[in-house]
Amino acid sequence: MDQKLLQLYADFIVKVGVNVRPRQNFIVRCPVTMPEFAHACAKAGYEAGAKRVIVRWEDERLSRIDMELAAEEDLKAMKPYELRSYLDYAEDPDGCCTLAIHAADPEAYAGLDAGKLNRVNLARRTVLKPWQEYTMNDRVQWCVAAVPAPGWAAKVFPDLPQDEAMEKLWALIFDVCRVTGGDPVSEWKEHVAKTKARRDQLNAWQLDSVHMTSSNGTDLTVGLAEDATWEGASSVAENGVEFIANVPTEEVFTAPHRDRVNGVVYGTRPYAYNGQLIEGWHVTFQDGKVIEHGAEKNAELLGELLSTDENANRIGELALVPASSPIRRSGVLFYNTLFDENAACHIAFGAGYPTNIVGGRDMTREQLMEKGLNDSAIHEDVMVGAVDSHITGLRKNGETVEIFRDGEWAF
Repeated sequence: MDQKLLQLYADFIVKVGVNVRPRQNFIVRCPVTMPEFAHACAKAGYEAGAKRVIVRWEDERLSRIDMELAAEEDLKAMKPYELRSYLDYAEDPDGCCTLAIHAADPEAYAGLDAGKLNRVNLARRTVLKPWQEYTMNDRVQWCVAAVPAPGWAAKVFPDLPQDEAMEKLWALIFDVCRVTGGDPVSEWKEHVAKTKARRDQLNAWQLDSVHMTSSNGTDLTVGLAEDATWEGASSVAENGVEFIANVPTEEVFTAPHRDRVNGVVYGTRPYAYNGQLIEGWHVTFQDGKVIEHGAEKNAELLGELLSTDENANRIGELALVPASSPIRRSGVLFYNTLFDENAACHIAFGAGYPTNIVGGRDMTREQLMEKGLNDSAIHEDVMVGAVDSHITGLRKNGETVEIFRDGEWAF
């Protein structure tokens, strides 16, 4: 890989994406396969003034061994320190920020018991929910980015030797994350400004619902939650610091009303869930709830996802992404939600973001539910946008506006 671009990438993610502030604790989650990138991020964090950089190493091969051989009840029995190890930094007077570096093999858990995987992950999410509330409510700056891993690179480029596949995936990540040109800060500043302009227009229209159709059979109407607001590109944490939650990001997103989603929607990209791929899927909604679903591959896994808890079969997010995004233009299927969700419009099964409701950051979950925001232990983004997607919005004054035409912004 190009070491100069790697350091540029790390510097951008840490100093602009997370936007580490002086004296903050900086928590980094990173695969054990990429120590040099964690080191680059730690260096950038200290250069930005971090009090401490805390690296949490993750090993998916070990996780597979655990999932395969350990008893389910033992895997679900998390110890209090696992939550406190995050909250102790979040509750520090100087606060914290966090970066999650993804490099997962999309089929890391292929062949394992899907039900066991889902139940164990649900138990972990439930225990860690007090920490997840910090990110879901933007109480801290947070960012998700990715680096190549051998299993992932082999899935994306199966015909190449491993070293070549890794190099090609690095180059592709640098390109779609606006690093290749050598000035990611300037390129992202321009991109954020354009995305904010789309967001502001959508908010100015005061939409009541959004209608999406495409030639693959999608015909979906999404009513928006009460006081729903659109967000995009960058966010602002509780402390007033601006950050970019996903690198890359091409979306403008909002909160659906959990009871006002109707119609059928077809997936336009495979979805990697719990280390396995769901392909050729569709779901049908009635009054917000999935009443029918199917898939050409791993249909039972889709069923597991939708039955994670009582609200997993409703959606918490609607995101709009143009077909001309750099990720789609690359022509590559990444088998990674961080990238693939930014190649197409998407919905998310499960929880919505409180920050997509005006004043939502200060509301209880019960108050947010009254506004129509869904609550669940999961938030799983699935891609539904097509190159011929047509999207209109119904304003609260009864006027219809065109949002997407042939997969692109119409304004």
